[in-house]
Amino acid sequence: MTATGEEHVTARGGPWWWARRRSAVFDVSLAAVSALECALEGIPFARDAGIPEAAGVVFGLLAGSVLVVRRRWPIAVVLVSIAITPAEMGILMGVVGLYTLAAAELPRRIIASLAGMSLVGTLIVTFVRTRQDMSRGSLDIGDWFVPFAAITMSLGFTAPPVLLGLYVGARRRLMESLRERADSLERELQLLAERAEERAEWARNEERTRIAREMHDVVAHRVSLMVVHAAALQAVARKDPEKAVRNAALVGDMGRQALTELREMLGVLRSGGDVRRERAASVPLAAVGVAAAAAASRAADDEGPSLAEIEELVGQSAAAGMVVAFSVEGDVRSYAPLVEQTAYRVVQEALTNVHKHAAGAKTYVRLAHRVSEIAMQVENEPPEEAASSARLPSGGNGLVGMKERVSALGGVFVSGPTDAGGFRVSAVIPAS
Repeated sequence: MTATGEEHVTARGGPWWWARRRSAVFDVSLAAVSALECALEGIPFARDAGIPEAAGVVFGLLAGSVLVVRRRWPIAVVLVSIAITPAEMGILMGVVGLYTLAAAELPRRIIASLAGMSLVGTLIVTFVRTRQDMSRGSLDIGDWFVPFAAITMSLGFTAPPVLLGLYVGARRRLMESLRERADSLERELQLLAERAEERAEWARNEERTRIAREMHDVVAHRVSLMVVHAAALQAVARKDPEKAVRNAALVGDMGRQALTELREMLGVLRSGGDVRRERAASVPLAAVGVAAAAAASRAADDEGPSLAEIEELVGQSAAAGMVVAFSVEGDVRSYAPLVEQTAYRVVQEALTNVHKHAAGAKTYVRLAHRVSEIAMQVENEPPEEAASSARLPSGGNGLVGMKERVSALGGVFVSGPTDAGGFRVSAVIPAS
């Protein structure tokens, strides 16, 4: 992965306003060469101006050394080069200054104005010097040569550095824009990866919750009935051998049914896990959540119970000694598999809670088919004081699991004690 813009900036470390040490060395070297050039050019300038040559050399050194600040103040460098143009000094400084000015991030009007001033200054100075040379007789060429030389020299010293600077500046800004876009894309990818990881973690937690809820519903009801029948078997084993045999057969049936449901669920989970392991190397991180949710859905939906099995469920509780009344209202019809499974699990868990906490209490199971929803209610009366209790353990997750199931389908779940001292569980689930 490429370094981000922040890392790129951090890697730089030059003195003062320079971004890199080599840039500082390069500018100082240019300034030294420019100062030497201006110092040499200051000698004839001092002769023509009638001042000491040492003063011309010092003036040239000071003027040429201004090039050292070309990156920080390019306008100042160009202005100094324009100012010393009449002295025929600072050719290197003028060329480099115009290049730096054009490459800098400055308004185009400023660049055009200073470049125009430099062009005009060079044009005038070249024109005057060429005419003086021709008047002294050092040049024996026609009058056409004076404007030609002036225009050529001024364009030659102005246009190339300005055009090159504009190109380099545009290319630099393009590279910076591309680097910023790359950094932004990298940050977005990191954010997407973090969000995908969060979604995957959420999906794994949701999968574990759904599997735990399904395992609780499958095991708790069957095992509760087995415990109730085992307690009854212990009570009647000597008094009524025939009833004891029937209870033992019921316990065996319950155990086989519980094992069958567990094998089916574990088989689905194991096959889903194998598929995920086979695809782990090629599936992107964002699809982990979908795969996890799909595995939980397969574990919950495949071969799940339906509304038609509620009557058998009630019959099993009746066979375990519960006094239970079952009633159905409305026109019986089929629903989505997940709706029927949720309705079955609500009734199943409610009956399991009656076995655990209100053994011997009369229970009413009501199922109502409405236009756009299905409603179910399991209500038990207060248990008799003399009723024996199987003392079944409770993890306190039954009501929570029922509410989660119903809420996931957009339904309403209500549970709580009744005025008569019993307990009521009610749920309404949309038909679609």
